[in-house]
Amino acid sequence: MEIFTGSIELQLLFWSVVLGLVQLVIATTLATKDQGLAYNLSPRDLPAPPVTALVKESELSALGAHLYFWARLLYVPVYAAAIPLARTLVWAVSIPGLVLVLLSVGAA
Repeated sequence: MEIFTGSIELQLLFWSVVLGLVQLVIATTLATKDQGLAYNLSPRDLPAPPVTALVKESELSALGAHLYFWARLLYVPVYAAAIPLARTLVWAVSIPGLVLVLLSVGAA
């Protein structure tokens, strides 16, 4: 089921954001349970600088988006199952995916 039409990069970006938000909610919930609400509500970080998105589409960026998304999706159950080497390998696959997306932005 497609929620919207657009390039594969935009579709995978959308689902990567959804996946990231789900992971963030899980991590925040567990951190609050472990460290307490007062600590998690306290200021600990400097604000991040604004991010500007560039629109570049290519086979390279599509491959990178796929590698990143599917590796991050697979990482969650592998992490939950506490499979040490598999966790590292799955995480390592996501990094070249990001690099491919970055390279495609510079190449286009």
